[in-house]
Amino acid sequence: MTELRFVHLGFGPESVEYTEAWEEQRRVHAARFADEIGDTCLMVEHEPVYTAGRRTDPSERPLDGTPVIDVDRGGKITWHGPGQLVGYPIMKLPRPVDVVAHVRRLEEALIRTAAEFGVETTRVEGRSGVWVLGDPVEERPKIGGLSLDFDPRIGDDEFDARLNGPEYAPSNAGQRREDRKLAAIGIRVAKGVTMHGFSFNVNPDSTWFDRIIPCGIRDAGVTSLSYELGREITIAEVLPVVERHLKDVLEHAELKPREIEREPEPAAG
Repeated sequence: MTELRFVHLGFGPESVEYTEAWEEQRRVHAARFADEIGDTCLMVEHEPVYTAGRRTDPSERPLDGTPVIDVDRGGKITWHGPGQLVGYPIMKLPRPVDVVAHVRRLEEALIRTAAEFGVETTRVEGRSGVWVLGDPVEERPKIGGLSLDFDPRIGDDEFDARLNGPEYAPSNAGQRREDRKLAAIGIRVAKGVTMHGFSFNVNPDSTWFDRIIPCGIRDAGVTSLSYELGREITIAEVLPVVERHLKDVLEHAELKPREIEREPEPAAG
């Protein structure tokens, strides 16, 4: 693998509108496919925006008609904005492409980053991204005075947490001591080159997530590095740590093509 270079598109007062960064992704993607440049990771902080991956259900979008940008990545709906560090690794992978392995490498770099700041995170089976695990269900506080055995988010298909006050809001998952996502991942691979990437919640206003069903997950929530540590952390502090771990994980990965299992040839009769 080539050395991974980082390009800073803008942070804070110079934060970048989403479609502008998306266009830059496409430009860099074309250059990487043509081998005009090496593997490149765009790092950015966005202006507030909701983006929806290809698997997003209509019921997961904002109820008030807030605009959502539909994008060509995997995953579902999420939010980007101030206080969130976003990275777009644009890398050439061997064929046949192993998308899951790429996602796992991104998760590993972000898990290491959180650990360096003192926050223990992990993966959750069937749910991409980086998670802070909650307490066992039986030890969590009751929601609205009800036992979690009757959590309507799980048992009632018609229940919408967004219409039922802050008790069920994704941003309050930490208070409920539930599983909560610190970093989300959604990618696309075109012509063997990756696009899109990860978003790492450093110190955002997490109530932005309360207007959607983040990543389509109804029985968990979101968190940030600052919330978990109980003190303010800035993107400027996190940026070099994320980049260091991305370089270590991605540059030293053994990019072996995914093995394809083939049916054995029938024995000659």
